[in-house]
Order: sequence, then structure tokens, then C-alpha cells
Amino acid sequence: MRSEQQWREASEGVKSTSITSDPDQAGEGFGHELSKLGHIIVVDDDETIRRMVTSYFEENNVPVSVASNRNEMNRHFARAHPSLIILDLQLGEHDGLDLLRDIRSHSDVPVIILTGHRLDEVDRVVGLELGADDYIVKPFSLRELLARVRAILRRQELGRVARTRDPERGGYRFDGWQLERRSRKLVDPKGVQVVLSKGEYALLIAFLEAPQRFLTREHLLQATRLHEDIFDRSIDVQVLRLRRKLEIDPRAPRVIQTQRGVGYVFALPVEPY
Repeated sequence: MRSEQQWREASEGVKSTSITSDPDQAGEGFGHELSKLGHIIVVDDDETIRRMVTSYFEENNVPVSVASNRNEMNRHFARAHPSLIILDLQLGEHDGLDLLRDIRSHSDVPVIILTGHRLDEVDRVVGLELGADDYIVKPFSLRELLARVRAILRRQELGRVARTRDPERGGYRFDGWQLERRSRKLVDPKGVQVVLSKGEYALLIAFLEAPQRFLTREHLLQATRLHEDIFDRSIDVQVLRLRRKLEIDPRAPRVIQTQRGVGYVFALPVEPY
């Protein structure tokens, strides 16, 4: 295992060939913007790499969480959806490619994979085919890694702005489900389309735009009445109908939960795309 001094020397000696390695040139002030977008998870079983990446990124105002294995990464993921994951493909007893498959089964979060040496072409190709957004080879330049992170998140932010200008573009993913806004198509984790009425669609959009937040009945009723032909007797009836389509057991709801005296909360994390 390399010492921290050896890694610093290797990092300073490796130059970027395709993306600027200077944080200022990569986008002045963008580190501050990253702190608004969320945190980055670094998944690597090498403590030296975790410590160095964390230190360098925090110096550039980029919030970082670290994990040495699958379980630690899942705990971070459960607490808050990350902006990006940096994933080492060699995790000791855990296979990084299997972990990448797991991530892609429920999330489109950007992933940069780390490979152990320059001859490891097969793993890089397979990783990209499984949905990784980029890769970098060890030993790597910390400046280049940060520049690649910024480039990916900049593209993602441009997509978010485009969706804001065109609200019907994109959609949402949650717990294996997917809702496409333009087609108003809801697909369950098994790939089966679930038909929604206009009222159910409007209510689901209201929940997905504010996940894990308590919403009053008045707020939900106003949100659904922004759409035509919504004349349900009460928001509770609409919630009951939507639960029957989303919940395994509507009598014990896990997705849309009731908060007595307040309203309802969509309890699952949601990923816009």
C-alpha cells in the first residue's frame, strides 16, 4: 500500500491530458455551487486515498463522505442522495463492478470509476458499459479528479436548468419506480406500466417535487386543482386511490404516510432526471 507521501508525489507527477487540472480554470466558484448540489461519496478500501481525496476536495469547498465497502456506501446513500460517487473497482472482498450494477439498478447518480493500473482495460470497458460516466487510473492527479467531477456535475446542472425551462422534460425515479413527465407514464419496479388518472398524476407530481417533506391537505389540494378536471371530494380520497397503485399493502402504507394533524409525506427518496 502506498504511503500518503508517495500518493502526493504520484498525484503531482500525473498530468491531465483531456481536462484542465487547475480548479480555478475548471470553473471559478464552482466548488461553492457543488456544496449546494449535495455531497460526493468516495468508495475505496485504501484509507490513504480516502483521506487525501477528502482533504483535497474539502479544501476546494466540495463536501465529501467516504466509505470503505458496500455497507458503508449504502448507509450514506440512505441518509441523503449523493451528487456523484467515486468508486474503486477493487474493494477487497467486494467487487466494484457488482456494486456499480447495484447502484444502476435504482439510481442514475453519476459515477466515476477508479482502476488499479493502466492495463486494466477490460474492467474500464465493462464499467462504462454498466453505466459509469467516466474513469480515472491510479495513481491519479487530484486536480484532474476534481476537474472531472466538476465537468460531470456541470453537465448535470445544465440538464436540470433545461428541465426547469421545460417542466415536462425528464421525470423521477423512486424505489425502482419511474415516472416520465412528458408521456405521464408510470412504470413499476417490474417494468409494468401503471395507468394514472389526471388527479392521481397531479398528486404524485406534488409529492415527487417535495419528497420526505410534510405537505398539508390544503397544499396538495391546491396543487392538484392546478390541473383541469380535478373535482375529487377530498384530498384523502385521491391519496387512497394513489396508495392502491403504489403500495404493497395500502393498509400499512410505506410510500405515502399520514402525519396526523399535518397531512401527508412521501417517505421515499426521489431522484429527478
